[in-house]
Amino acid sequence: MITKQLPISVIVLTYNEEANIGPCLDTIVGWAHEVFVVDSNSTDRTVEIAKQYKAKVFQHPFETYSRKRNWAQLNLPITNEWVCHIDADERVSPAMVDELRMCFGDTALAPQIRGLVVRRLIVFEGRQIKHGGIYPSYTCRIFKRQFGRCEDREYDQHFLVDGDTLRLEVDLLEITATSLFLWTARHNQWAQLEARQLLSGSREPHPRAVQPKLLGTPIERRRWLRERLYGNLPLFSRAFFYFVSRYLFRGGFLDGTPGLIYHVLHGFWFRFYVDACCYELRKREERGYAQGSVTRAAERQKQRHPFMRME
Repeated sequence: MITKQLPISVIVLTYNEEANIGPCLDTIVGWAHEVFVVDSNSTDRTVEIAKQYKAKVFQHPFETYSRKRNWAQLNLPITNEWVCHIDADERVSPAMVDELRMCFGDTALAPQIRGLVVRRLIVFEGRQIKHGGIYPSYTCRIFKRQFGRCEDREYDQHFLVDGDTLRLEVDLLEITATSLFLWTARHNQWAQLEARQLLSGSREPHPRAVQPKLLGTPIERRRWLRERLYGNLPLFSRAFFYFVSRYLFRGGFLDGTPGLIYHVLHGFWFRFYVDACCYELRKREERGYAQGSVTRAAERQKQRHPFMRME
């Protein structure tokens, strides 16, 4: 049976995702009108597998996730008004496909709707993680491309849509890692990015970013909790408070043994590691400032005594 394709162009970012790209595209090619894979010079079979699914593969060097996503929207030969951004470790659930078919089928979207918001559901070690206050977590991934863009952040990026959005109570599944080794390796990198983001965010606002609002949308409320509440708690101790709140008071223990592993690693180890990275970056900045002060003082001294020898 031939299923009708929807007028949506899907963009998938990849780098060495041979374990994920096939299962990801399995959940996309049956309904998307066209699929673009934007790779960053993978050294494994990612590109080969993507081409087996008839995806249109393009290469672009990685700077940040935000810049790569925005480059894709501006430079790919996209033929549809609507775009959908998916990561290689994500899967479109059957319920989400059914809802999209309704939105772009007989039950047409209202003209003022420019974006669709879905729930993100984390799957860890085969277990859906639904407790601890992390589900449902809403994200806007489908929108009219002329009205949407990714905010310029190194970590925890969201898409911004100029106009009204419609919230769909369906899940976009995130297979958060195929092994603990890969999970910790990725989060090691992401901790560095978030530490830089937290330190830069404390000094200057980000233009065209999701605004933190306690009484705003779910995405704005999440940003408020992260930046205004959690971000203002003392370094290191906030990781303890967050884990206790998440695992004990918000029911994380109900996610079983996989949940125990996930909440400890993500809700405590990762948060503590981010703080350690912040601490290290601050120390480096202080040492750099102190060294710079000494150098500037020596230069001033040299200007006053031009024949002084510099050791």
